[in-house]
Amino acid sequence: MTKPLMCMTSALALIAGAAAADGHAEKNFNRIASFPVVTNMAEGEDTSRETSPEIIDVTADGMTLVYTDSPLKALGLVDITDPAAPAPLGNIALDGEPTSVAVIGSTAFVGINTSVSLTEPSGQLMALAVPAGTELASCDLPGQPDSVAKAPDGSFIAVAIENERDEDLNDGVIPQLPGGGVVLVNMVDGNLDCASLQYVDLAGLAEIAPSDPEPEYVSINALGETVVTLQENNHMVVVARDGTIVNHFPAGAVDLEGIDATDERGALIFTESQMGRLREPDAVTWIDDEHFATANEGDYQGGSRGWTIFRKDGRVVYESGVSFEHALVQIGHYPDKRSDAKGVEPESVTFAEFDGTPFVFVGSERGSIVGVYDVTDPAAPILKQMLPSGVGPEGYVTIPARNLLVSANESDLIEDGGARAHVMLYEFGEGPAAYPHLTSEGMEELTGWGALSGMVADEDGMIYAVSDSFYGFQPRIFKIDPSQTPARIVEAIDVTRAGRPAQKLDMEGITLDGDAFWIASEGRTDRVIPHAIYKVAADGSIDAEIGLPPELMAVEKRFGFEGITKIGDTLWMAVQREWKDDPANHVKLVAYNIETEEWGAVHYPKAEPAKGWVGLSEIVAHGDYVYIVERDNLHGIEAVTKKVYRVPLADMQPAPLGGELPVVGKEEVRDLIPDLTSTGGYVLDKVEGLAITSDGTAWISTDNDRVDDHSGETMFFSIGQVN
Repeated sequence: MTKPLMCMTSALALIAGAAAADGHAEKNFNRIASFPVVTNMAEGEDTSRETSPEIIDVTADGMTLVYTDSPLKALGLVDITDPAAPAPLGNIALDGEPTSVAVIGSTAFVGINTSVSLTEPSGQLMALAVPAGTELASCDLPGQPDSVAKAPDGSFIAVAIENERDEDLNDGVIPQLPGGGVVLVNMVDGNLDCASLQYVDLAGLAEIAPSDPEPEYVSINALGETVVTLQENNHMVVVARDGTIVNHFPAGAVDLEGIDATDERGALIFTESQMGRLREPDAVTWIDDEHFATANEGDYQGGSRGWTIFRKDGRVVYESGVSFEHALVQIGHYPDKRSDAKGVEPESVTFAEFDGTPFVFVGSERGSIVGVYDVTDPAAPILKQMLPSGVGPEGYVTIPARNLLVSANESDLIEDGGARAHVMLYEFGEGPAAYPHLTSEGMEELTGWGALSGMVADEDGMIYAVSDSFYGFQPRIFKIDPSQTPARIVEAIDVTRAGRPAQKLDMEGITLDGDAFWIASEGRTDRVIPHAIYKVAADGSIDAEIGLPPELMAVEKRFGFEGITKIGDTLWMAVQREWKDDPANHVKLVAYNIETEEWGAVHYPKAEPAKGWVGLSEIVAHGDYVYIVERDNLHGIEAVTKKVYRVPLADMQPAPLGGELPVVGKEEVRDLIPDLTSTGGYVLDKVEGLAITSDGTAWISTDNDRVDDHSGETMFFSIGQVN
């Protein structure tokens, strides 16, 4: 194997260096770093345990992040002196489950759940010195704490005492006593004055289960007023500094139209509606002393899929309706498995002013996106950006003095073999937005997409991509215009049989044959999905199906065709992993001559993995070579192999099946790991698509697994010219 070919300039780098056409620098938020919180575990600890950053804040100097980690019963600390290179400062062990944290100066005020049961709730509000972890004070709480908020002037702390319900009792329907309330605690000399603790009873206010208020989130304005969401009660309460009720009102309902409300359909069809959907807000944040914003995640009866700005007198100033969800649909972040419930599930919301512009940041837990809204006019917010997040963004902290936004992403997918939980940092600065890389915005019909797999470039520079079996009831070919920034999906072609969406397909590769397509489908015998090649007309109708010969079916395994390309009259398909007759770390490149109907193959030598597995995910012919994408199934800091290789066409001489196969030579073209981390994220495991235009420009795409146990992030970028 030779050394990698000379470095090629990434289109992402070129984009990042561009300036606004009018000569004035554009300012945007862009991710600059991702911190895997597992690295906060001490040497020798069991790193296979779940770890989860949930609520996050920062010390007054803006240099140390503090987050709650419920599974580890700890506070995690991160040094962001250099925000582009966050460093672990370890964990502070706690005697209970931390639910929320607020930091004043260098003291962390932590709500800790010490309940022995749901019917006997208890908790503590603890003050801890950062970074030492020394306990400075602790106040017993009259129940189980959820959200903790600090007054802007640092004069007091508010705690939502939720006393959460048993979701397995009576299908989770409330009332389930004891009910909750709000605690106000004064600060004296920078520490808790437990003797001043005041409990504000919220019973009797809500129309829904008035005896069982369940406060979810609190936020405090400059007047010392605490706004409280009663999520399950669908109610809002504003509490004065002295504990009296300023106002309270139902959070109301929203009529939703143009949504996907059917679960597990495996198709993105936005033609349904949910009328009178209760908002059931989760997080809340003050925008100014008169307005606050809510993230309407919903609970057991509601969830309006968006966010709202209220005046504190109860009037709705702005309602996003389905617009936030539709924005996620267009960039491939719609979580299809959540369709029948709460859609993109906006769970978190925060506010800050950067460079004179007031922003509201709305986090979609299921869609793993942070929406950035300019709220200069609270009645007409403007969606400025969609920032990619880790899986399950839950808490945020803004650091305007350092132009930083930080998200805590709580989902640790270690049990599912997915990405670990991360804290992500974004910087507000000059330059265009780096994300999204691909969008369907501008199409006449709202078009969702995801799980992109194989790709091919047409002579006119357009790229065609297929989605895999995650959307089994909506197999599609997407036409992409890569000349725009971000790249644009301009057409969605449904793959059909007899006029209906074709079933039992797992489209993993696509190539062109004049105006028609050849598609490689990865078989899976246990699901009755055949290993096959399909001839598909320009309108998406299947013209022909070619099954595998007996020699291949006798040795087939689940991990089949991942990519297809055409050289003359021969189709070449890359098999992802070894089948029963393959030597270790050798996979077949299978040939089929469409004129003679003869089959053959060669062997391709792939990398030997130290962990997990390594396989092929794409094959593309261009010039004198065939280009191969070779990848492991690892994420983040564990990823090793995400590479493009090339094989000389001279080596692609198929031998008959069933006998010894020739082994091709390969040459490394590009290590993709630097590209995959170029936008500040962790390494995504599924590099699935490669397309090469007629001038030799190579485009790469990743598969976002339908936003199922995945951040939903799709990277689509050029690595320049390959020859």
